[in-house]
Amino acid sequence: MPSLISSIGNTPLIRLERIIQSNQAEIWLKLEGMNPTGSYKDRMVIAQIRAAIDSGKLEDAIPLECTGGSTGTSLAFVCAALGLQCSIITSDAFSQDKTDSMRAFGADVIIEKSEQGLITPSLWQRMRERAQQMHESGSHVWLDQFRNPATTSAFDRFADEALAVQPHFDAFCAAVGTAGMLVGTGKRLRRTLPDIEIVAVEPESSSTLSGNSPGPHTVDGTAAGFVPPHYDESLVDAVMAIPEHDARMMCQRLAKEEGLFAGTSTGLNVCAALRLASNLGPDSRVLTVACDTGFKYLSGSLFKQLTLKNA
Repeated sequence: MPSLISSIGNTPLIRLERIIQSNQAEIWLKLEGMNPTGSYKDRMVIAQIRAAIDSGKLEDAIPLECTGGSTGTSLAFVCAALGLQCSIITSDAFSQDKTDSMRAFGADVIIEKSEQGLITPSLWQRMRERAQQMHESGSHVWLDQFRNPATTSAFDRFADEALAVQPHFDAFCAAVGTAGMLVGTGKRLRRTLPDIEIVAVEPESSSTLSGNSPGPHTVDGTAAGFVPPHYDESLVDAVMAIPEHDARMMCQRLAKEEGLFAGTSTGLNVCAALRLASNLGPDSRVLTVACDTGFKYLSGSLFKQLTLKNA
């Protein structure tokens, strides 16, 4: 009988219909919210856990990660499905829904307090230092999504799935947290489509990839305050810094106009994809990612104070 683990991947690829103008390129999204925990991080975590099991690292130790939420939910799910324990370091700066789901799957959740509920470079530093201490104790194995090779290799299959449905894209854009999605998918796409434009996306308020200083923001899963080790400048053709307000408004538009319910990192991606669609014009295609589902953000403000007028 197929297990829950086997249901990871093979997510739908859809084309946006109503927010696109006639003079713009097509925009195609992989709906990663259709994974078991509603996030593309399911792909990454199962690849990391399988690698750790194969190497024998989990024989006498518990998997550990520090995370903005979706990775933690994925880790808790995968470990529950495999009968493993896990420990997760997260923060009150991230979605409460994600923290609650980690606990529901049985994870040991450790909360690192934020500064006024904001995602800051110092928060990520404290979380990583705590993970390092637990790893050095010998009781835990830190998966470290920012340095684990499986973070990028997990997304070869993502690219292959997209190409099986639509064999040509002119551009691919993705928000950067660990850079696993951008780099893993981008490298695989470029092997088949050597002229494809690869674009990194980040929140404008913490645009380190654009050469600016890191700053506080509230876009879960992006902009940890440093250039992630997986990030490959030689692969990336351009970086787009998107105002967080625009991304949040885009989430509202996607829900109301396209019936697509997703979080703020998806809003960043679609804002960037729309810029690319305008630059490329008709008869071109842009690929991007709906990273997760909007159901992960219902306890926050993203969909509570809708500013769009009713149709």
